[in-house]
Amino acid sequence: MNTRFRDALKIMLSSGTGKAGITLLAGLIAISAYVLITYPLDFGDTQWSAPLVWANNPKAVPPAWTNLFGGDDRVVHTTLTTTAPDETDQIGAAYVRRYRLPLDFRFTEPPSFVSLTLSDIAFQERPPLVSLIVNRPDGGSVTLYRYVPPGIRPDEAAPVVRHREAPLRILLSANESTRRALAEFHAQRYRPGLVERDLRGLEDRAMFGVPKQGDTPGFDILPGDYEFVIQVVASHPEDSLGTATVVVGGSVFGLMGTDSLGRDLAVGLLFGFPVALFIGLLASTLTTFTGTFLGIASGYMGGWVDTVIQRAADIVANIPLLPILIFMVFIFGSHLLLIILLLVAFGWPGLTILIRSMVLQLRSGQFVEASVALGASRWRIMLRHIFPQVAPFVFAQMIFFTPAAILAEAGLSFLGLGDPSIPTWGQILEQGFRTGAVYVGYWWWVLPPGLLIILTAVTFALLALALEPVVNPRLRGRT
Repeated sequence: MNTRFRDALKIMLSSGTGKAGITLLAGLIAISAYVLITYPLDFGDTQWSAPLVWANNPKAVPPAWTNLFGGDDRVVHTTLTTTAPDETDQIGAAYVRRYRLPLDFRFTEPPSFVSLTLSDIAFQERPPLVSLIVNRPDGGSVTLYRYVPPGIRPDEAAPVVRHREAPLRILLSANESTRRALAEFHAQRYRPGLVERDLRGLEDRAMFGVPKQGDTPGFDILPGDYEFVIQVVASHPEDSLGTATVVVGGSVFGLMGTDSLGRDLAVGLLFGFPVALFIGLLASTLTTFTGTFLGIASGYMGGWVDTVIQRAADIVANIPLLPILIFMVFIFGSHLLLIILLLVAFGWPGLTILIRSMVLQLRSGQFVEASVALGASRWRIMLRHIFPQVAPFVFAQMIFFTPAAILAEAGLSFLGLGDPSIPTWGQILEQGFRTGAVYVGYWWWVLPPGLLIILTAVTFALLALALEPVVNPRLRGRT
């Protein structure tokens, strides 16, 4: 069997079609292996379907690399995180720790939002004062936000940790104290008389800009080197801040952009690789095994066995698959394994009929007749003498079944009947169409999953074409 496999692989690699198919398949397997190693198995439930995981991402923005082609200097989404202070001073009885987060802001438009996230604020006696300060390129400094966590309750013992399980997230772009601090800064430095209500809806521009000259309302963006400073004033040397994150929301994000919930589409598309291969390979393997077994049994055993199998194949083959899939999923729920089992249950008849016609010719061969004369059992003849002769054809059919199963699952997901606990390319497409991504021009939400489905189908189609000379030796001289 090893020699035959090496020979088949050599024949496949002798053609450009085979090389392309094997290369694409190797890429799909490599990406799937990477995802299985790095992603949690419950990624769909714990991350993809959890809105809080994506709260700091911009909503429905294109990939960052579109800045190279669009000609617009759109803000790239930036996340600044710190866990250790850069400076620690003791001023009297207070301990001052500063966490510095530099930002190189060279854009001509403001960010879509600015947020601060704090977690694991630990203190022994009195809660610390946490302040967020921004140092601007014009030399100005603005204290954007101050926060004191709740103190120790009577039923608590020191040390107390706040915001461990649910981090505190402050949207500075809509915060009243941030708006007031920015108004006071610009009134003192640039435009006397500026008040808080003048900045409503303009908080991000005020944070990263200067008031326009004259009586024109609004702000001009001020590019340059900014620095966010998180200052913690504590009363005890062991008081600490676990993690602090400043998010500058962008107009572009990552490699594949985001959807309307802020989910990173690149993450969802990557997770779809092993899911697609799992659906395709498992469904095609079970389908070919069932079809081959029933076809060999029908063709060799004949009689009432042949009649029962063929009539069952005729009935199942004439049942429309998609309506049955929709009905069964609606009744029993959207479970991935159920979808695969339904694909297997209605996918075997065609292969069974083909295998039966091949076995009818093979059972009159010399090897089979000699085995019967020697007293070999039916099962031994079917497994040792008939199956090896139809195996190349069966393997080719299995490769053909793989993209069909992937497309069937994608079709169900597109109709909203996919397994919601496991993100797939079909589900991403369905969510994009359901939210109107096509009509508003969110191409990054629709094209990538569609192209990946096509690429996977083309991969297995190329492999099937490359297998034709293996199955039919008369075609080898044409490759």
